[in-house]
Amino acid sequence: MSQHKILLVEDDKEISEMLCNYLTTENYDVVCAGDGQEACRLFGEAAFSLVLLDLMIPKISGMDVMQHIRRGSFVPIIILSAKDSETDKTLGLALGADDYITKPFSVAEVLARIRANIRRTTQYDISASDAPAILRAGEVTMNLSDYTVTKSGDRIELTVKEFEILKLLMQNPKKVYTKEQLYGLVWKDAYLGDENAVNVHISRLRNKIEEDSRNPRYILTVWGIGYKLGEMP
Repeated sequence: MSQHKILLVEDDKEISEMLCNYLTTENYDVVCAGDGQEACRLFGEAAFSLVLLDLMIPKISGMDVMQHIRRGSFVPIIILSAKDSETDKTLGLALGADDYITKPFSVAEVLARIRANIRRTTQYDISASDAPAILRAGEVTMNLSDYTVTKSGDRIELTVKEFEILKLLMQNPKKVYTKEQLYGLVWKDAYLGDENAVNVHISRLRNKIEEDSRNPRYILTVWGIGYKLGEMP
C-alpha cells in the first residue's frame, strides 16, 4: 500500500476509473466517491494525503464538500472542473482549494500537480518541526505544533497556504515580500505572473484575522513592492 492515500471525488465513471487506474499504477492508494455525501463520509473515515475534487457532483456540491473538509483539515485539495472562468477559479481558491485543474486535462498534469502539492505539505511538516513552536503578533497566536491559529483566544480556521503565508510573515516580521517571493516560498513553483493566486489568499487571510480587512493591521501592503507584517505594540 502507498504511504499516500488520495480521495478522488468524481461522478463521471469514465474519468474516475481512468484517474484511479493511472494513480494506482503510480503507487497511490486511491479511494473513490461518486457524490458529495459519500465524499464527506469517506473523508471522515480515513486520513488522506490529498483530495481530488470535482465541483459538479450530485447530492452535495463540490464547494460544500470543500467547506466541510476545511472545517477541520489542512489536507491539500485540487479542484477538477469544466468551469474555467476566473470567477470560478477565484471562488474555489477563496473557499480553500490549493490548486485548480480545468477539464479536459492530461493525467500527466494531474500527477504532476498531486506530487507538487504533497511535496509542499511534506516539506512544510518537516520545516515546522524545527521552528519555534509558538509565534505571536498582537492578538494573533500561531501554534506550529498543532497547526492552530487563534486571535484573542478564538480559533481561526486557515487553509494550508493561508497558514504558510501568515507563518512566513510572522517569522520574518521586518521583511517585505514581493508577490513573486511569496509565490515561490509558499507555492514552491516558478512565478509566472499569476498575481491572482497570491491576491486571493492574502484577501481571504485578511478577512479572517483583521478587524477591518480594508484597513489591515496585520498584513500590510507595501505599495509597488508586496506585503509585510504590521508592527504590533
